[in-house]
Amino acid sequence: MADTYKETLPAQIALVLSDRIITGQLPAGAKLRQDHIAAEFKTSHVPVREAFRRLEARGLLISIPRRGVRVTGIDPNQRREVAEMRASLEVLALRHASLNFDRNYLVYLGNLNQQQSECDTIQSWEAANRTFHQALIKLCKMPRLISSIEDLHISSARFLFAAKPNKWEPRVDHEHLAILDALRKGQIEVACAILAQHVRRAGRRLGGRLGR
Repeated sequence: MADTYKETLPAQIALVLSDRIITGQLPAGAKLRQDHIAAEFKTSHVPVREAFRRLEARGLLISIPRRGVRVTGIDPNQRREVAEMRASLEVLALRHASLNFDRNYLVYLGNLNQQQSECDTIQSWEAANRTFHQALIKLCKMPRLISSIEDLHISSARFLFAAKPNKWEPRVDHEHLAILDALRKGQIEVACAILAQHVRRAGRRLGGRLGR
């Protein structure tokens, strides 16, 4: 029981802090103090340090000598690189994951996409969009690949919130629907091509909002 506690609490703290960083509640350069975080979560410094290490590994925090632990900055110049890497890696993962899709899983993917289309805030939409993309690839049975893609998803999410989009309204993602339609028909390469186009197109839209 104690081992589970040690594992889950750092993960919970890291998840909360990650969400705050991604959405801009904790801006680039913000300093995180172990004692403040420990007090917030009513715990010792040990799980907080572990949470910080996890976030450093994901590129969200950096430990600077004599300046403490701070939120990393966002480089708009990396937007295109992130989009290209996502397009390539997500296609690779989907190609392998699709071998393990069955009818029930495709229904599950469809439900996730429907939930995303009903989101009425940018925060809930981004979380649902990330969940859908992760579900597309999680059955690929390649944990290192999935971990790399999840790090890229975090970068994409930070670009999205940094772009300060206008008032959000529920919307249907027609490219998601096209991916699902191709998967239902067993047209895996078609689904992969649409996915790559979708990720690159989203990256270009973000580039415009970020001034590039």
